[in-house]
Amino acid sequence: MENGLQLEDLGYGEFFEANRIGLGWDGFAVARVIAEYKGAYRVKNTKGEYSAKITGKQMFAARSREDYPAVGDWAAITDLGGGQAAIHGVLPRKTIIKRKCVGKNDVQIIAANIDIAFAVESVDSDFSLNRFERYFAIANDGGIKTAVVLNKIDLISNEELEEKMARIKTRFGDIDIIATSTLAETGLDKLKRYLEKGKTYCFLGSSGVGKSSLINKLIGKKIIDTKEIDLRTDRGRHTTTGREMYFLENGSPVGEARPMGGGIVIDNPGMREVGMADAGAGIDDLFAEITALALNCKYADCTHTHETGCAVLSAIESGKLDEDKFNNYAKLKTESEFYEMNELEKRQKDRNFGKFLKTAKKQLKAQGHKDY
Repeated sequence: MENGLQLEDLGYGEFFEANRIGLGWDGFAVARVIAEYKGAYRVKNTKGEYSAKITGKQMFAARSREDYPAVGDWAAITDLGGGQAAIHGVLPRKTIIKRKCVGKNDVQIIAANIDIAFAVESVDSDFSLNRFERYFAIANDGGIKTAVVLNKIDLISNEELEEKMARIKTRFGDIDIIATSTLAETGLDKLKRYLEKGKTYCFLGSSGVGKSSLINKLIGKKIIDTKEIDLRTDRGRHTTTGREMYFLENGSPVGEARPMGGGIVIDNPGMREVGMADAGAGIDDLFAEITALALNCKYADCTHTHETGCAVLSAIESGKLDEDKFNNYAKLKTESEFYEMNELEKRQKDRNFGKFLKTAKKQLKAQGHKDY
């Protein structure tokens, strides 16, 4: 056993153990997927870390990319010796964060079995309530709690920071907000105390907001920077996705030596544009106020755009509902509904739109429009 490490320190619990037994995998060891590379994984359990690949049987049985292991998953493995392991299967996920790849129909698993997702934004030009809303919808749909990290607060005054925090509270209610600066080392101890032993946390945010710098400060080492240097020197070229799990030590303030056993964090590549995948339920939960208003609309199929008797439009006109919030809801909802269509429905929708354009052009030409 590695330094007295328990599976619970890696995030294991009754949910996963019950599923392991239920699947008849009690003859296999279990390990957590802590990094994903091109065609391979790194997994960890109480005996150490292994380089691992899935078996041909599992690869053949996979119906989609979602059936492959992802960072945060618990896998049934066989120790092959020499630091190598075979992954026989992945235990059911307790929670999941996934996104639609922009411009594609594929779904990408960002991370699995997360307890809390930190939506990270810097207080400069990256700050966007609508983007926070997008992250929250994805997390909510996967059954994951959310909190906000406002980073780089050294760039603004206390008054400006309080104004931004007030805007977040007004839009999202009583959500936890942690204000940080890695440069001034402000708020890092508060963030560290937020992380509980054996729980897993995911950092979501655009490139440049400081996610990796925050994790480096929490770990007390520039471990992520070291991997980037290794890549440039053609060593450790395995880091391709940017998703990796780190285990924080526990007990003392940030930067000091402390015993093993703290929280678990996952760094992610920057995600300014995040496709909504099938996050419909998460959107409805996040925008519960709008969902409730819609029940009072005159028409069951109300689009909340022009109909008489629309309770949503009435709320916007009276000032009870923020118009920007509704516009973001409509955008996310449309995106999610389009993804949920099957391929036949998408092609039909595209054909209908093409016919509409063709008809419109004919009408413009018949009316003698100067461009036709």
